[in-house]
Amino acid sequence: MADRGPTPDPTLFAFFTEVGILAQLSRAAFEARLPEGFNLPQFSVLNHLERVRDGQTPRALARAFQVPKTSMTHSLAVLERHALIEMRPNVRDGRSKCVFITDAGRAFRQRAVESLLPDMAAIAARFPVAHLSEVLPVLSALRQVMDRMRDADQHDGGN
Repeated sequence: MADRGPTPDPTLFAFFTEVGILAQLSRAAFEARLPEGFNLPQFSVLNHLERVRDGQTPRALARAFQVPKTSMTHSLAVLERHALIEMRPNVRDGRSKCVFITDAGRAFRQRAVESLLPDMAAIAARFPVAHLSEVLPVLSALRQVMDRMRDADQHDGGN
């Protein structure tokens, strides 16, 4: 039998399996609460602009979300059509545009978050929130490591 090289630690594999399943479950629950015609990637753009910063280019957003620029362009077009974002000329580079969340976009984001409150209350009734507060710093640290890995990979051309 040929050597297949190192295999992932079973704990690491199990961890990412659980994270993937949680992502699927939470996405389905969240999209069920969004107004018809909207999906989680569109909400995620609004959330990113509000949480991280607005004024980013579509290309930077596509990189941050690790999606093709065409997918990001589609999400941005839907958001712009509903006046939830505004595309403005890039003052540093006249060839591109920058994306800004509008007041309507902030209100939409807030309503979407509030629509999840019944689901969050149901989870909190069945699962101690204190457990999540213990895990949150670990998840945040792991996200930061993976962000840096992604950024390093993008800078060296993906090799």
